[in-house]
Amino acid sequence: MRVVDRILLKEIVRPLRTTFSTSLGQKDVMKSVIVQIRLKDGLTGTGECPTSFAVKDETVAAIKCIIRDVSPQLKGLPIEAYGEKIGEFRRRFPQYPMTISGLEVALFRAYLASAGRTEHAYFGGKLDVLETDITIPYTTDINTIETWIEYAVRKGFTTYKFKVSGRLRDDANLISEVYRRLRDKMRAFTVRLDGNQGFTEKTCLDFFDFLVRNAYPVELFEQPLRKDDYRGLRQIKKRSPVPIILDETVFTVTDLERAVEDNLCHGINIKIAKSGIDESLKLYKAAKKHGLKRMIGCMTETMVGLSAGIDFAAGKGGFDYIDLDAVHFLYHCNTYGPMRIVGKSYILSGG
Repeated sequence: MRVVDRILLKEIVRPLRTTFSTSLGQKDVMKSVIVQIRLKDGLTGTGECPTSFAVKDETVAAIKCIIRDVSPQLKGLPIEAYGEKIGEFRRRFPQYPMTISGLEVALFRAYLASAGRTEHAYFGGKLDVLETDITIPYTTDINTIETWIEYAVRKGFTTYKFKVSGRLRDDANLISEVYRRLRDKMRAFTVRLDGNQGFTEKTCLDFFDFLVRNAYPVELFEQPLRKDDYRGLRQIKKRSPVPIILDETVFTVTDLERAVEDNLCHGINIKIAKSGIDESLKLYKAAKKHGLKRMIGCMTETMVGLSAGIDFAAGKGGFDYIDLDAVHFLYHCNTYGPMRIVGKSYILSGG
């Protein structure tokens, strides 16, 4: 029987290629905590607990404190029994979902190592190539936008997710400038929008009017309103000219069921970093059952965390939108285990 022997933590601070800005804040470095599970026979599993504007209490210090708190309950645990403990930790620390998710990924990977299986195969192994969009952070600095677009175009990206703020004049200027620059550089491209909770019902409807009036094609609008503005989301969904995809509103299947019951969205953004392995599988299944669009997303994280989302999306297949671009904000290598990063694509091999 393989049991947990040690839980190791390492803080990561990495500079970003460009300032990452949303309606919730901005940063020039990413900070996260790497968690490694070591089994008594020497096998390991590694996960990542990122930090995010969306869950402000999950600081590096808080992440370390919680994992050190629960570590004694994991030592000596048969690795096959990790799921029950993760459920217990989620109930105990509901305000720290990314911390528990990173720990779950580490335990999950240790379990797979003990079983001699890969993540890609575990999730189904359906796709060997996965193409992602790339985010254009919110900023009023046009030179910064131009530099970032040039990088993205060189890498071959054709789908762009604009971060917008809810400040209509600034957002209108941003959309106009980015569309103009993209049209100058390429024949065809796709645009997505992400409000990161920055809009009100009124400003969102006014923004829709601007998009329609100027004939700006948009594929989707992610989380325009505050995560708990259920009335506003219901009204926006009724009147939106594009699919509304919920991110911060939906962490669990319970959240999804409420969104369906209240008619709040056309789809959801599933993130391993916020929901973990088991709950993400449940969200995928529930979204499919209810006919919702499925997006796979990420936080600002290294390939340690991002690779879990890549394997999940490629293994399962069936995602309508891929938003797994975090590594492109970092100075990175083009290989990670059996994965290769080729422009906008992740190439998977090794089963």
